[in-house]
Amino acid sequence: MGNPDAAQGSLISVVKMSKSFQTSGEPIDILEKVDLEINKGETVAVVGDSGIGKSTFMHLLGTLDRPDSGSLAFNQEDVFQFDDEKLAKFRNEFIGFIFQFHHLLPEFSALENTMMPALINGKTNQQASEAAEEILTRVGLKKRLHHRVGELSGGEQQRVALARAIVLKPALLLADEPTGNLDRNNSRHVHELFVELNQELSMTMVIVTHNMELSALMSRSITIVDSKLVEI
Repeated sequence: MGNPDAAQGSLISVVKMSKSFQTSGEPIDILEKVDLEINKGETVAVVGDSGIGKSTFMHLLGTLDRPDSGSLAFNQEDVFQFDDEKLAKFRNEFIGFIFQFHHLLPEFSALENTMMPALINGKTNQQASEAAEEILTRVGLKKRLHHRVGELSGGEQQRVALARAIVLKPALLLADEPTGNLDRNNSRHVHELFVELNQELSMTMVIVTHNMELSALMSRSITIVDSKLVEI
């Protein structure tokens, strides 16, 4: 996948960001003064062995966790200067999340699950329903809108999770092993959706993955070596 929108300039700027965790002994440095620029419309794969800090980096990038030091700017605004309430509002509007385990609510339908971020955002039921139906149709689930989670296949469940993540058309999509629980065929379908959505929406994507087919579709790949981000 190319990088057609790099000319639009930087969306994300990570500057000297550090994060460590305290164990029973000495603190363990996960990230140490890392820097990263990601342009609007760019796609980035974060690859490497388990335990090197990929998910930690993803949680920081998604503002789910705060760093020990350093800054994270979206459109040149340091979001870690926000209080928790403002940060949660920012996260809802600007960032979509997909995880290896879809975290869908089993008692709700595909449509109701997909509506959730829009309702949290303050949209009316009708607005949220229309937005959810549009994006579920886009990911190939028009005939499954009112099926509950347990009535959907694994591949369908992950497409609902993708639809939920992008129902508000966020500037940034973060995905942590999004096809880790899918078979090869379903994985390929989700990979194709990532490519198409990036091209259609100019949506910036950062994807943690062990899947080499998926990482090859991204415009850049990075890993973490000795607590530093390294371009591959």
